[in-house]
Amino acid sequence: MTLLRTCSAGALALTLLSHGAALAQDSDPHLALEAVESPDSLAWVNAENDRTLPLLSGDPRFAGLQAQALTILSARDRIAAPNFIGTSVFNFWQDATHVRGIWRRTTLASYKTAAPVWETVLDIDALAKAEGKNWIWKGADCRPKTHDRCLVNLSNGGKDAVEVREFDLTTKAFMDGGFVLPEGKQTVEWLDADTLILTRDWGEGTTTDSGYGMVIKTLKRGQALADAVEVFRGQKSDVSARPNVLRDAAGNRVVLIDRATDFFHTEHNVWSGGKVAPLAIPQKANIAGLLNGRLIVELNEDGLGAKAGSIVAVTPDAGLSTSVVFAPSLVQAVDQVTVTDHAVVAAIYDNVRGGVFTFRANGATWTKAALPGLPNASVSLGSHADEGDQIFYSVEGFTTPTQLKLADAVSGASETVKALPAQFEGGNLEVEQKVATSKDGTKVPYFLIHPKGHKHDGSNPTLLHAYGGFNLSKLPVYDPLIGKLWLEKGGSYAVANIRGGGEFGPAWHDAALKANRQRAFDDYYAVAEDMIAKKITSPRHLGAYGRSNGGLLMGVALTQRPDLWNAVVVESPLLDMIRYTVLPAGASWIGEYGDPAIPAERAFIEAYSPYQNLKAGVKYPLAYITTSTKDDRVHPGHARKFAARLDDLKVDNLYFENTDGGHANGADPKSNARRWALHYTYLSRQLMDH
Repeated sequence: MTLLRTCSAGALALTLLSHGAALAQDSDPHLALEAVESPDSLAWVNAENDRTLPLLSGDPRFAGLQAQALTILSARDRIAAPNFIGTSVFNFWQDATHVRGIWRRTTLASYKTAAPVWETVLDIDALAKAEGKNWIWKGADCRPKTHDRCLVNLSNGGKDAVEVREFDLTTKAFMDGGFVLPEGKQTVEWLDADTLILTRDWGEGTTTDSGYGMVIKTLKRGQALADAVEVFRGQKSDVSARPNVLRDAAGNRVVLIDRATDFFHTEHNVWSGGKVAPLAIPQKANIAGLLNGRLIVELNEDGLGAKAGSIVAVTPDAGLSTSVVFAPSLVQAVDQVTVTDHAVVAAIYDNVRGGVFTFRANGATWTKAALPGLPNASVSLGSHADEGDQIFYSVEGFTTPTQLKLADAVSGASETVKALPAQFEGGNLEVEQKVATSKDGTKVPYFLIHPKGHKHDGSNPTLLHAYGGFNLSKLPVYDPLIGKLWLEKGGSYAVANIRGGGEFGPAWHDAALKANRQRAFDDYYAVAEDMIAKKITSPRHLGAYGRSNGGLLMGVALTQRPDLWNAVVVESPLLDMIRYTVLPAGASWIGEYGDPAIPAERAFIEAYSPYQNLKAGVKYPLAYITTSTKDDRVHPGHARKFAARLDDLKVDNLYFENTDGGHANGADPKSNARRWALHYTYLSRQLMDH
């Protein structure tokens, strides 16, 4: 797939192809807006921004909301997320002084104090200024055992594509003659101290239809990129091929070659240095780590003697000796799995309430133990020590600020090392879990956060959030921005656990795949209708919010049920589902949505695709559509064309495109603060006024 960013609409019609077939080009009057940075496209974007920004930023609430958001995003008393590298704790930090951020380190003992002594390792603001680049930090991967050199990932403007440079932690400088990989979407692993194994764009014929690398090579220190040695080649129709190097405390190393045939199916192989041998584990599985020579595998389909949703241990050989580490009940779901030197650690949810558990092998069985947590909470696994069994994890609730804990996965000892101060007034708020009934009778849970004792008279301004895709769960997390900018202002907030997510394991996700996508949308409407029927809110005061796949949900909610909402925030969205596969990264999601190049699948996609389902004469609520020019995951053309189509229909809408930020749509605290202030100014105008 080729996209010439500055070509004309006519040229685009010739170059944007999927599986060799043009998709809905001649009938699309806004195709030219897919040229991301063409002069005409950017002129259109600037005109839309010039129309939207004065309206929202001129609202008397905007400045206060922006200031509050910036205070939260730049707060020095927020928890500095820790990352173990060797015996040190590293952190990437942004605030009002360090807008792009600094990479810094301290000792574990110092980190555990109230005022850690930090040493700056790399200043991204200074680097960007010195090089005249719009550098955005995208993390680092450090050499195992020695922990002295790291591969630093830098993004120009927040794109997924990164430039990779080798950095010396001792001298705190990029290495002369070190590894340097030009910008690209790439996966890079340390094979040994002086050898990388990686996938990237190596030139013509080395990337998939999804725009990711399909050729894996090894690269030695001092070797030219052109001389890298090929070890595996996938197929153009794949999503990607990528290496995964696993090590354990016993000295074992397994080099996996993963060929993703679609977003959810991966053929796993083992590379021994001479040949690539297939590993006969289920294709819908995630490999979390290596423990005593056994792979720790999270199953997303039945296999290896266990049900979907289970964790199993398996030897990486033809024998595939297995044991079941954990098997969930019908209302349980494994959210995260990691491996320390001597234990498996998992975040497991029971009816969307999380706990952290450790598992240790005891012969053919596994012993389970719980680490301390909180009731009705969300949990998240953090970094674990490079050597030993220490692991950071966090617990939080909708109104309970985050606590960061450090535990020993073997002894079970745990201590709270950091606690986020309350960042909004939560004492007068009530959290409830309710259940709605979807169109097909399925019970769909949702959380509702609202002022205690609020009247059920339909007048409560309420924001309903959901995602509903890719096996990702919406959990009870502490979000200071929602708390400060919405709940403190008298708003209510609801989170719908609709199908397509992972709240109840793989089956909950699979229920809304491809031809069954409408179930996710129906679940969302059911929650809205349940709140309206109970007079928690009313269509006049109900707003919808979602981004990315959730942005698709918003586009469908706007076109299918415009009667339910008075505000819809459509952020970083997929909206033209007939052409999504021909836009960057789109083909990788065929496993989730289906392929519009196949007539039978196009039929069910076209039935809900928001861009194609906007119609004249329909009364739509005023939508706020927003994206980023630098988003190279979900193409900004989706949002642009949708807004342009609304303009064609003479339907009022608000459109704003951030020129930086990538898919996350917020490259630094200042731009992110503006982003959220725009969101909540719009929502306040639509749901709280009048």
